[in-house]
Amino acid sequence: MKQIDVNTKLLGLFGKPLSFTMSPLMHNAAFQQMGLNYLYIPFEVQEEHFAETIKSLKFFNFAGCNVTSPYKTRVIEYLDEISDRAKIIGAVNTVSLRNGVLKGFNTDGEGFVESLRYEKNIGPKGSKFIVLGSGGAARAIVMTLAFEGADKIYIANRTFKSAVELAEEVNKIHQCAIPLELNSTEIEKHIDETDVIINTTKAGMYPDIAKTPVEITRVHSKLIACDIIYNPIKTTFLKSMEQLGCETVTGVGMLINQGAEAFRIWTGEVPPREQMYALVQSTLIGRMTEQ
Repeated sequence: MKQIDVNTKLLGLFGKPLSFTMSPLMHNAAFQQMGLNYLYIPFEVQEEHFAETIKSLKFFNFAGCNVTSPYKTRVIEYLDEISDRAKIIGAVNTVSLRNGVLKGFNTDGEGFVESLRYEKNIGPKGSKFIVLGSGGAARAIVMTLAFEGADKIYIANRTFKSAVELAEEVNKIHQCAIPLELNSTEIEKHIDETDVIINTTKAGMYPDIAKTPVEITRVHSKLIACDIIYNPIKTTFLKSMEQLGCETVTGVGMLINQGAEAFRIWTGEVPPREQMYALVQSTLIGRMTEQ
């Protein structure tokens, strides 16, 4: 980031709470390294002010924003355009502002897929997945996996009806989704054919770090276990899967890669991803020693 002046392009993060966000750290460091005149600022926005906040972006030198919980769905009604993928996912986490036009994107699913490619050299096409959970993050991930040609996606949720409903929507894109009840018996029936298992639930997130979405007792040696949680970096779920012999992917990769895609949308530039990884990882480790 150059010296802040009248030409500095602004980027915001809108949501609540935002006390633990890594986004300002990684984006501003990347702007600084690349000499780009941008500034990324987090704003905790109350619900009664959200509509005015998004509309006001056009009055200032904003290049766009990120939107996080609880506004990823609500933001859509205030946008001028929305990408086809975000429309199907039904949520927006990234907004660009060009020539007075606010356009929404969803980079969450792509962020997960890129982290898997980057860390384990495996993509969705032809692969089989078990996804634990059926909330907003799960929706973005399974829709992206389907778009990119996954062979099979088991969607496991404790509320089976939610898994059924999400599977039905996925199958309109690509006939690959099968709903399951989220318990060890159902998961282990399908574990041998699975390439990647992903926890998208909040089980194991700080401060409830002892929790796990499911107790799995057996795996095969080539199974990759992923978690989208990044606090703690390695969850109880990932630790238990590692002990069974799995390779693991933490939530840091999804965080970095969804941010990298947003960075590209705003600036047209590819950010220094490895440096972003190192910075976020070291910062998270430092924070965890303080908790």
